[in-house]
Amino acid sequence: MSAPIVEPAAELTHDERRRYARQMLLPDVGEMGQRRLKAARVLVIGAGGLGSPALLYLAAAGVGTIGIVDDDVVTESNLHRQVVHGSADVGRAKVDSAADAVARSNPFVRVVGHGERLTADNAQELIAGYDLVVDGSDNFGTRYLVNDACVLTGTPWVWGAVLRFEGQVSVFWPGPGPTYRDLFPAPPEPGTVPSCSEAGVIGAVCAAVGAAMVTEAVKLITGAGQSLLGRVLVHDALAMTWRTLRLTPDPYGTPPTRIESVDADREPSDDLPEVDAGELAHRLRDHKADLVLVDVREPHEHAENSIPGSILVPLADVLADPGRFDPDQPLVLHCAGGVRSARALRAVLAAGHRDAAHLRGGIAAWGRLSHS
Repeated sequence: MSAPIVEPAAELTHDERRRYARQMLLPDVGEMGQRRLKAARVLVIGAGGLGSPALLYLAAAGVGTIGIVDDDVVTESNLHRQVVHGSADVGRAKVDSAADAVARSNPFVRVVGHGERLTADNAQELIAGYDLVVDGSDNFGTRYLVNDACVLTGTPWVWGAVLRFEGQVSVFWPGPGPTYRDLFPAPPEPGTVPSCSEAGVIGAVCAAVGAAMVTEAVKLITGAGQSLLGRVLVHDALAMTWRTLRLTPDPYGTPPTRIESVDADREPSDDLPEVDAGELAHRLRDHKADLVLVDVREPHEHAENSIPGSILVPLADVLADPGRFDPDQPLVLHCAGGVRSARALRAVLAAGHRDAAHLRGGIAAWGRLSHS
């Protein structure tokens, strides 16, 4: 057993004893471990595919205070894997939908909603208020922010990632063990790693990885067993295997001294012309007849949600015939987050288009503007 990271709460109520009776039968938990869970403050980054099962199982385990960081809204395509939300929540802020689900699951849990995006400006302050971070984010930029804020605050964190039929889980803790930068010293080249919106993911894999993340969180809080600190758990659902890789701190690694944004999930701009969501909204309102807005995502993505007035031309079709657009008519391309639209824009500009740009941050940025 390792040392627990949380001091126990003073006592459990009669109702809490009844609720957690089966869990307290475990010798590695017992009443003292349950009191530690009650006292614990856990921050969950993202109320999506991994955050959903994590939130429900953290609440069921009796974690006393659960913070939720998310600035997105629920869409219909989320529902096959983001089980904390339901059909009636489509269009709601994820942080509100998730908070309601946690409250329904366990009325003894206090939920703190942070309906904002984790940034270099707020990451350290947010994380400093919690004992443990459970990171269910879906992009490299946020993971590096979490890592660096945890290093600066000395906070342990549980990391998980999923894609298609695969998943990974680990525990990072500056000082006692490796950090995320020991596993990934630098972010991958932008555009080389597809997102779930591009490559897909099985909902049950999110559940398996999310459950493993919560098991690690409970172990860290109570001191039970041996955590994944110094190991990476790799899940292959197609082969139905779990294997463990060893991870040691990089002796030449330099810990961060401050938090900086890592824009790891966008295509290199090469000074590509861009518009932000606010500028696009203005142009659509005032110059709609002169502007062609092209969605380069796939048909199922466009059918799910689209920017009013946009036309669908999937990326493969743009790359096959980049000269298909009138070179004298203003053109704005967009995708989910800016990676595919950047590729399309390069091709269009190379074909001789004289007034083309793409939407910075993609339809995700447009959605944040629409719900702000």
